[in-house]
Amino acid sequence: MTIETSFDSNYRKVLVAARRARQLQNGSQALVPTRSSKACRIAQDEIDAGKIAYVKNDQAEVTKPLVEGPAIPILLS
Repeated sequence: MTIETSFDSNYRKVLVAARRARQLQNGSQALVPTRSSKACRIAQDEIDAGKIAYVKNDQAEVTKPLVEGPAIPILLS
């Protein structure tokens, strides 16, 4: 596992911001001074300031199951 500070896609950035916004709504303190009172905006400000990192799992999440015995034949027509 590695700790990443830059985002490889906008989708991942949105996921991290949503999780951080949920933490803020549950009572976490903001890591940056902000004029906004909305959790989503505060989370985005924290990400833009480089205060938020995420853990990236280096291991593939989808693994091919092991097949024991003969393989399944593919029929071509």
